[in-house]
Amino acid sequence: MKRNIIILSILSLSIASCDKKIELFPYQSVAEEVALTSDANVKKVLNGTYDGISSGNLYGGNVLLYSELLAANDEIRWEGTFNQPKEVWQKTMITTNSFVRDTWTSAYDVINRANNILSAISIVAPADQNRIKGEALYLRASAYFELVKLYAKPYSAGSVTTNPGVPLVLTPTRGIDESSKVPRSTVEQTYTQILADFNEAESLLPSVNPGSNATTRMVFATKAAAAAMLSRVHLQMENYPAARDAANRAITEATANGRSLSPTYSGAFNNTVNSAEYLFAIQVSALDGANNMHLYWSIPAFGGRDGDVSIQPSHLALYNPLDARLALFYTGAGDVRSGKWQQQYRVLPIIRLAEMYLTRAEANFRAGTVVGATPVADYNRTHQRAGLPAALAVTLADILLERKLELAHEGHAIADVKRLRLSVDGFAYNANELVFPIPQREVDATNGIIVQNSGY
Repeated sequence: MKRNIIILSILSLSIASCDKKIELFPYQSVAEEVALTSDANVKKVLNGTYDGISSGNLYGGNVLLYSELLAANDEIRWEGTFNQPKEVWQKTMITTNSFVRDTWTSAYDVINRANNILSAISIVAPADQNRIKGEALYLRASAYFELVKLYAKPYSAGSVTTNPGVPLVLTPTRGIDESSKVPRSTVEQTYTQILADFNEAESLLPSVNPGSNATTRMVFATKAAAAAMLSRVHLQMENYPAARDAANRAITEATANGRSLSPTYSGAFNNTVNSAEYLFAIQVSALDGANNMHLYWSIPAFGGRDGDVSIQPSHLALYNPLDARLALFYTGAGDVRSGKWQQQYRVLPIIRLAEMYLTRAEANFRAGTVVGATPVADYNRTHQRAGLPAALAVTLADILLERKLELAHEGHAIADVKRLRLSVDGFAYNANELVFPIPQREVDATNGIIVQNSGY
């Protein structure tokens, strides 16, 4: 019987997304005998997997937006007309929120595409098999990491062996039957799988990915990008020596292959091609790619919506008046805006080298070690770039504030709140309200095999 490779979520159908267009799932299928029987076609599926993770529902902007809205803490405000992001900002998500649903669906779309590639690695030209497998693992792990951060209790909440994570689907889904109804793994099991995928990806990926070119290099995953993602995962798990070592590997790999901090802070944003600071980025042009950070954070004068996200005085007050990062904010459409996302059709950075220096600084400080550089040396890399005098010594609080200012509004906020056990807008770091609901259609279609999160 003819089988199709189906790109889908756990479920088979859905309805409207935020733009009110009717979508039927699965929305894309390719005959298996076409997609998985040649080297060229498997590589086309890989390109499609990158396209999937660059969706506006994922790294094309929304997962970054969600993180900032959940951790707003009166430092930013949602002022847009869309109710779905407003629910995230207010911590009043409902189980039928279409943004919440579409991010889940898009992530499992990426996972299923990656699983199909992994099932067909033997078909790929032998010289490319390690790279293609590494890229598929990197993309699958990235999707799972974003899912577990949003739809499960944080690792810092404890009870990781009993708290539900997300369903782990590690083989291709090519039709809907009872086997498609996969229950949620635990948080610990989910993180274990993410680590396994990223670790293997790092071992397989090249230092420079030949799939990229001079204009759009770093479109595809590299060894440095995988190490950088591992540093993020270990940081969430509060495994500081592992986070330190992964960040150090990312820095070593990246700098050995031409990566460096942008000379100016503003130079790290609004670029039409990849900055030397980017370890992984989403490519956006007038013809292709999504940048929902621009869409929601910018204003009509620059091609954005109505200035859906505004910056509040409590955030601006955190900066030294001489800090060059403060100058990147601008006033428009009646309020203060983040200049990071001002311009239309610009590359959207997902991992910057600056993050790795600050992760290494924090992890070295906590572990009392000096791997790669001293904490103060790594701290000063971004601090001095911001036009501030070099510090002679730093505290943990100094490093954490530097991280907050350097990476502000780039999608790190709620992850840092949860791992540092802070509170936001009156909610504790482990509150039910800071966890997305499982989309109601997933619960219904699996007859409760996929259990709903507490509080919904």
